[in-house]
Amino acid sequence: MTTWFSQPDHQAWLARQTAGLLAFGRRTPVHGGGAAWLTDDGQPWPERGVQTWITGRTAHVYSLGTLLGLPGARPVAEVALAGLAGPLRDTEHGGWYARQPGVGQPDGPDEKSAYTQAFVVLGASSAAVAGLPGARDLLAQALDVMDRKFWDEATGRVVDTWDATFTVLDDYRGINGNMHTIEAFLAAADVTGDRLWLDRAARIGRWMVEQAAGRDWRVMEHYDETWTAQPDFNADRPDDPFRPFGATVGHGLEWSRLLLHLEAAGAEGEWLRPARGLFDRAVADGWAVDGTDGFCYTTDWAGTPVVRTRLHWVLAEAIGAAAALYHRTDDVLYAQRYAQWWDYAARYLHDQTHGSWYHELAPDNTPTAQVWPGKADLYHAVQATLIPRLPLAPTLATALAAGTLR
Repeated sequence: MTTWFSQPDHQAWLARQTAGLLAFGRRTPVHGGGAAWLTDDGQPWPERGVQTWITGRTAHVYSLGTLLGLPGARPVAEVALAGLAGPLRDTEHGGWYARQPGVGQPDGPDEKSAYTQAFVVLGASSAAVAGLPGARDLLAQALDVMDRKFWDEATGRVVDTWDATFTVLDDYRGINGNMHTIEAFLAAADVTGDRLWLDRAARIGRWMVEQAAGRDWRVMEHYDETWTAQPDFNADRPDDPFRPFGATVGHGLEWSRLLLHLEAAGAEGEWLRPARGLFDRAVADGWAVDGTDGFCYTTDWAGTPVVRTRLHWVLAEAIGAAAALYHRTDDVLYAQRYAQWWDYAARYLHDQTHGSWYHELAPDNTPTAQVWPGKADLYHAVQATLIPRLPLAPTLATALAAGTLR
């Protein structure tokens, strides 16, 4: 059966999508270094501050654009990297601030989280592959922080959040920071050639598989300091953008894909069966469960939808997971899902007026902004356009440098 993956016109369409997304973000750079949170029409949103996680993601995606040979990508990547090397970095206590001090007034106290540091590692890794000056030194520094402050050798995963001085470690432990640490460690392993980072990524992945297998492949997100599951965490804030209550459908899809990257990279473990299980559960729980196309954001532990809002990143991860599973198995079911979800994105998520993707839709698939106002960054959407065109290993930047783009 012919699939979209074998169609040159589809590959060309994906390439246009990549270029269009990166063109939308051309106003991302912030004077002095860093990347702005963008509004619906692609303007910087100063009140949102300069966030380190957005800056790391921006360094990553515009380094990918540099490797693709897209004019204008490298200067954006350079400004993002300058932000990571300069105002976002804490030269006194080490590590990276959550945001640039004194720029904007985002909610919440300053802190240093594994989630944020992982995107510093990812951005520096991709920038190093793209040949940006200073990127390899920055990567070495970021990996040192991850090793000394976040990696817990006894458990084989990362702790979550420190105060700004690395004095007080929060009791919370989370799956989100560990998930993005896998992505960052896989990239770092490719760039440095050090298998330590692959082995650590695999330890996180094997633990997650054990946890999810015991919950019918729903991913438990929240834990306390003893790594005891907290299934009712944030029950009073079910639509939290980073720590929502219940099972996060998009994370089940994202984990499904990451397990296949671990397998392709040569990590020890059984990866395909859990990747299928996570994918199947997320689709069964999340896709069109209220009679309207689209993935709900979260469910309870029985699979009943809690937050029915459709977030763009969930659909992007569904596309990436379907592509990864198709590349791994040649099962046409995944190709059919892949085509179905791109049709949905083109119909509802692609903003034909201003560009990029709407970041949030109401259950009736009309734009809204209750969880994610504006268009914060391009990371999920850009990766959705590249994962179908690249092998499962090595990671994106290294694969592009090796000339393996379809």
